[in-house]
Amino acid sequence: MTWPTQHGSFDLGDLTLQSGARLASARLCWKTYGTLSPARDNVIVYPTSYGAQHPDLEWLIGPDKILDPTRWFIIIVDMFGNGLSSSPSDTADYPTLVTVHDNVQAQRRALAASFGIDRVACVYGWSMGALQAYHWAALFHDAVQRIVVNCGVARTAVHNQVFLRSLMATLEAAPGHIGNGRFSAEPQAAKRAFGRIYAGWGLSQDFYRAGLHLAAAPAPNLGAPDLETFLKTDWEDRYAARPAANLYAQLRTWDAADISANGLYDGDLEAALRAIRARVLLMPGATDLYFRTADNEAELPFLASAELRPIPSVWGHRAGNPVANPADAEFIRQQVHALLAA
Repeated sequence: MTWPTQHGSFDLGDLTLQSGARLASARLCWKTYGTLSPARDNVIVYPTSYGAQHPDLEWLIGPDKILDPTRWFIIIVDMFGNGLSSSPSDTADYPTLVTVHDNVQAQRRALAASFGIDRVACVYGWSMGALQAYHWAALFHDAVQRIVVNCGVARTAVHNQVFLRSLMATLEAAPGHIGNGRFSAEPQAAKRAFGRIYAGWGLSQDFYRAGLHLAAAPAPNLGAPDLETFLKTDWEDRYAARPAANLYAQLRTWDAADISANGLYDGDLEAALRAIRARVLLMPGATDLYFRTADNEAELPFLASAELRPIPSVWGHRAGNPVANPADAEFIRQQVHALLAA
């Protein structure tokens, strides 16, 4: 079965950011799946995650998958800094910080101008995409009916920031780093270290204890013959393919994520959570090492309409993006379908 798709980009002109800095000739890339209803009431916005581009996220779109393009008009929007939308790799004067707030403001403007969309049925996001989903609900109260916060939080936790700043420091230590997350040449050795640090955070201790990175483990597993091969093919190669300046810029975006860091809420996180009118599905990974279930539990009392459904998995953060794990994918499918049917 096939469904209509479109892809393109929206030119935002010179975009003034939260910081007052300017992103010159700003551009947002997007791809759509399915057909927009005449009433424009079947829209699901699907923002990209850290380092991802829209082709990386298409695996969960299909009639029998998590997001059904025969029922919904799904728009994957490429986040600033991902190499398709405006990024340091193609913008000489890319600002020091482009926030999640900047991203979702630009996304809403692009949807209105490109498709005439002023309300969305759902924003579905995993990881940095979940940070964007939370921002959509907090900033555009009357425009968002539902959000799926899949392995994400309303404000980046301090423990998570420790991880992010270790990655920044790894890139900054490269001989080719010329300051402000820019490089005179691609820092291949630093990106190799970057990938290996990430491998210790993206999957849980329980995952490694079970040997699920190895082909010898019970299925599903990640299929590596040994640990060194796994670190290279699953982690080093993944980040070697991305420009270091883009990786660094998105780390800064993630580090600063906070739905209350704007003029609406002036840093009052509780007020920002209470202002959300959308139905919220909080779906952390039970063993995620940086978007913790406890963080979502702390947010839950301030949300008017929310459910907490942890993914019962040892796959850590990657439980929320279970390309290789049918059980976790089915759990997410059932939870999302229930939310969309409500």
